[in-house]
Amino acid sequence: MTERAEPETYDALIGLGSNIGDKAANIAQAIALLTEKGDIRLIAESRLYRTAPWGVKDQDWFVNACIAVATDLSPRDLLARCLSVESDMKRVRKQRWGPRVIDVDVLTYRDAAMDDPDLTLPHPRITERAFVLVPLMDIAPEIEIAGHVPAHWLARLDANEVVPLEQSTK
Repeated sequence: MTERAEPETYDALIGLGSNIGDKAANIAQAIALLTEKGDIRLIAESRLYRTAPWGVKDQDWFVNACIAVATDLSPRDLLARCLSVESDMKRVRKQRWGPRVIDVDVLTYRDAAMDDPDLTLPHPRITERAFVLVPLMDIAPEIEIAGHVPAHWLARLDANEVVPLEQSTK
């Protein structure tokens, strides 16, 4: 009888999004940049999803994904790495929720609960965003966010415009 290994645990969940240029390639490049130093290890990766814009509606559609990572970086150091990846990929912040070549958000970090000007954990709008919750269902369906699993929050939202990229018509 072969013993099954326990799946490797993750320390943080990260959301990624892009709506400028080759969106899927931008997501892949961001993941590569996050993990290239070896102090952040990719544990799981959701499918890529084609999603409608959120916040500012008059912009191109997005590709979104979530990843689970293992790291010994602190939450603030992980955020700094995410912001560094955005900078390396030439993200320009002109408009809140506007177009971006890449967006890299720390969604959760272990069981940390933080609320400061630079970092709020869990991410303060995670329960309002189908484009985050649907990819989370791929990699962490049992995680509790504000006392409920992602399916609970997703049931309250319209997820019709969150479609696996390979199934989208564009």
